[in-house]
Amino acid sequence: MSEMSRLRWRCRRGMRELDLLLGHFLASGYAALDDDGQKRFEELLGEQDDVLFGWFYQGEVPADAAMARLVEQIRDDFGLSR
Repeated sequence: MSEMSRLRWRCRRGMRELDLLLGHFLASGYAALDDDGQKRFEELLGEQDDVLFGWFYQGEVPADAAMARLVEQIRDDFGLSR
């Protein structure tokens, strides 16, 4: 399985909203991330759906500043504004 196929599979979640958001970012913004950003995206995919939903749709902010920046980048890429 290729790396992108593996990531596409991991972007599939239990919530349609997250499926769309993460799949969109993988297709449109992931390649522009540096190595650290790509590793952080993989870490993000390890979070539970309720945590991700809070970050992306309920205005919660990750405690880690670098993760918070990535979350904001993904939100902006998808057209979600605060």
